[in-house]
Amino acid sequence: MSRTGKQPIPPMSGVTVSLNGREVAAKGPKGELKMTLMDIVKVEQNDEGIFVQPANDTKQARAAWGTTRALINNMVLGVSKGFEKKLTIQGVGYRAAMQGRDLKLSLGLSHEVVFSAPEGVNLAVPTQTEVVITGIDKQAVGPGCCGYPQLSAAGALQGQGRTLCGRVRRPQRRQEEVRSR
Repeated sequence: MSRTGKQPIPPMSGVTVSLNGREVAAKGPKGELKMTLMDIVKVEQNDEGIFVQPANDTKQARAAWGTTRALINNMVLGVSKGFEKKLTIQGVGYRAAMQGRDLKLSLGLSHEVVFSAPEGVNLAVPTQTEVVITGIDKQAVGPGCCGYPQLSAAGALQGQGRTLCGRVRRPQRRQEEVRSR
């Protein structure tokens, strides 16, 4: 354990992490990622790994401490192994297809949804109902990757941490007021 109670980020084989002032860079077999640190956290590197500490004892510094440690750890994992997210499309007539680097989705809307992959993110469609998203940046591959408004409106993509169980309708609370005169 580190001096402050958090686990250090252990060194990984094939990954080089460099600290240059407030800049952290991780370079590995899959690519390179950079991040600028906030002023309220301190980062140190030694033989045991990378230690992240709050710079002062404020609530904001303690919150940023854990977030910064998680972001640096995700950088190290991303450039060494990469991240992958598998999504399943469920629905009658719902399907996906690749069109060059674009993902073309038929989701029961009046038009097809065409989603262009951001830089550093690779999309693959092994079958018509599966989409595989890969990349080195966890934030780009994770739940925010396919933040296209029509995807959530159609409710077709599974694997985003929620299950779909049909359309939910609120009960109608209509009460008629009868006045007698």
